[in-house]
Amino acid sequence: MANVVVVGSQWGDEGKGKIVDWLSERADVVVRFQGGHNAGHTLVIDGVSYKLSLLPSGVVRPGKMAVIGNGVVIDPHALVSEIDRLAKQDVVVNGDNLRIADNATLILSLHRELDALREDAASNSGTKIGTTRRGIGPAYEDKVGRRAIRVMDLANLETLPAKVDRLLTHHNALRRGLGQPEIAVKTILDELIAVAERILPFRETVWLLLDKERRRGARILFEGAQGSLLDVDHGTYPFVTSSNTVAGQAAAGSGLGPGSLDYVLGITKAYTTRVGEGPFPTELNDETGQFLGERGHEFGTVTGRKRRCGWFDAALVRQSVAVNGTTGIALTKLDVLDGLKQLKICVGYELDGVRIDHLPASQGAQARVTPIYETIEGWEDTTVGARSWADLPAQAIKYVRRIEELIGAPVALLSTSPERDDTILVTDPFED
Repeated sequence: MANVVVVGSQWGDEGKGKIVDWLSERADVVVRFQGGHNAGHTLVIDGVSYKLSLLPSGVVRPGKMAVIGNGVVIDPHALVSEIDRLAKQDVVVNGDNLRIADNATLILSLHRELDALREDAASNSGTKIGTTRRGIGPAYEDKVGRRAIRVMDLANLETLPAKVDRLLTHHNALRRGLGQPEIAVKTILDELIAVAERILPFRETVWLLLDKERRRGARILFEGAQGSLLDVDHGTYPFVTSSNTVAGQAAAGSGLGPGSLDYVLGITKAYTTRVGEGPFPTELNDETGQFLGERGHEFGTVTGRKRRCGWFDAALVRQSVAVNGTTGIALTKLDVLDGLKQLKICVGYELDGVRIDHLPASQGAQARVTPIYETIEGWEDTTVGARSWADLPAQAIKYVRRIEELIGAPVALLSTSPERDDTILVTDPFED
């Protein structure tokens, strides 16, 4: 039995919710390994929708263990709100089905404020990143700056004031520079104490827990947030998130060694979308782009922000396949393309008159590339609800096969509607 890592192959919003739900039903443990509550997905189970942003998808299924790893930054108040919201849907989240790494970093109100202050300032200077203003980046900065407050710190109120004071030495200097009032130690202490009793029952030495689960033969599913092209190292920097989103982070962000990651499933949309600022070579600012957005219901689960839409970029996904060591992809939203007479696939770029086969790392070069397209005939018949290759139009199959050739990875699952059963299974990642 394999342990499976699920990552997005593009800029996020690839439709991970349905695929992760399908996999989590068959997993024993579901681990979230990076990011914060700045991204999310919607699970639909027996007609009921569950919107998750911090909690791993395993929490909505009985008998599953959900784990938030050390690579995640946690807003404790947002987490409590999410748990309470699920309780209203008769989903009980307690210490039996949720464990949180005791060394995970906490997001505080000062992180959210700093995030917003920077975005507002950047809006005026034209350097806006397009963050969700939820404090993710500033929290990761404190983590690598070795001044973060972590889950385990909530258990020791005697040593907590000194740690908060050290944190505020940094943040109050920033606030003074931004013309903002300083924050008192007591303000942050009160904020943390108010939520400590709700968070501490979930505290766990996660690397040890996962090692035990692995040794007993449990199926472990690792789910990330955002997409590979938002990775802080490998994405379209600086228009990226603040963490590593690629498959390798599943090991670092959970404490389970990379040798235990058996299958990497790249969730890949049949076209391309992006939220926020940054380069997007295949973006369509025309009727086709509007068609994709409306047909695909392209609005963010967490923020509600409209997504930018464009043709499938095989060069980008090929890059993601290489960086992630992708074993196979789950191709989603094929049905959104139904009825288009012609489809285009980006197979490479032209940069300053030279053809290249990957997106360069330079921000300036990314802004100058133009896509090189290959045109493929579309299909009139519907793909909605197809559950076998025989149910698909011939041109749809040709489109899928061409994508496989261009990205260098096979399609393991093919999604043909938001319904979880409308999926063509080619390879079972847990049994590969």
